[in-house]
Amino acid sequence: MFSHVKDLQFEAKPDGPDAAFARRLQEVLGGKWGEMTVANQYLFQGWNCRLPGKYKDLLLDVGTEEMGHVEMIVTMITRLLDNAPLSLTEGIAEDPGGAATYAGENPAHFIHGGGGALPADSNGVPWNGAFITASGNLLADFHLNVTAEAQGRLQVARLFHMTDDPGVKQMLRFLLARDTMHQNMWLAAIEQLKEDGLEDMPVPEAFPDSGEFTEEYGYTYLGFSSGTDAAQGRWASGPSPDGKGEFRYDDNPRANAPEPVLPPGDPRLYGTNPGVAGSLKNTVKSKLT
Repeated sequence: MFSHVKDLQFEAKPDGPDAAFARRLQEVLGGKWGEMTVANQYLFQGWNCRLPGKYKDLLLDVGTEEMGHVEMIVTMITRLLDNAPLSLTEGIAEDPGGAATYAGENPAHFIHGGGGALPADSNGVPWNGAFITASGNLLADFHLNVTAEAQGRLQVARLFHMTDDPGVKQMLRFLLARDTMHQNMWLAAIEQLKEDGLEDMPVPEAFPDSGEFTEEYGYTYLGFSSGTDAAQGRWASGPSPDGKGEFRYDDNPRANAPEPVLPPGDPRLYGTNPGVAGSLKNTVKSKLT
């Protein structure tokens, strides 16, 4: 059961209108790494979680928090759109630089949204449910959640330098702080899964070892670049992070199978089959007559 509290988690009020920045702010609302994505991702992971208790609560708590962030950003975008010029003439009349303001607007904010936010990114591309992942494997999902928070915080940090509005900056500071918490939180949750003996690397840990394939290929770094700079990396020697193998560096990767030679395709699909064109024509004709 969900309920809605009318108060916001943090103030979402700009010091003045800025339709051009409202368009940019859409990215952290409805973009691939925006608040709509993480809110739905965490909620679906939580709803699908088969472990009652702390992990399910964690996912649903954070998903609910992120839905509150959606409301904050929607509110900020709507307020940034207040008093925006609806025509070029109107823009110039109000401000000598109004032509630039008018040009920077997203017309869909007014045509589709009536002066409000949209479930879309900064280019107006609609938000897509394909952005979210809820695999059922918590370790896999928690690693992705770290990435989602890192990408989201990166975008908010970039937006911070694209506005001079003190009110907007205050809300962005709050979101940056919460993203800091969430990155650390998911990293802690990953460690907790391991400590509880529920999951470990590699994902899925429950899949049986691949025997000689794991021994030969599971911990070998293949160097396909000229030079051996990559050999200096942690991934090229020493124990692997999962504690189950030793990294090796191979600077001369070899093919393990010959060049593939495919048989002629079905003639009814009219593919090009070198060397057998005449016989295929006859085959097609015989099937047609």
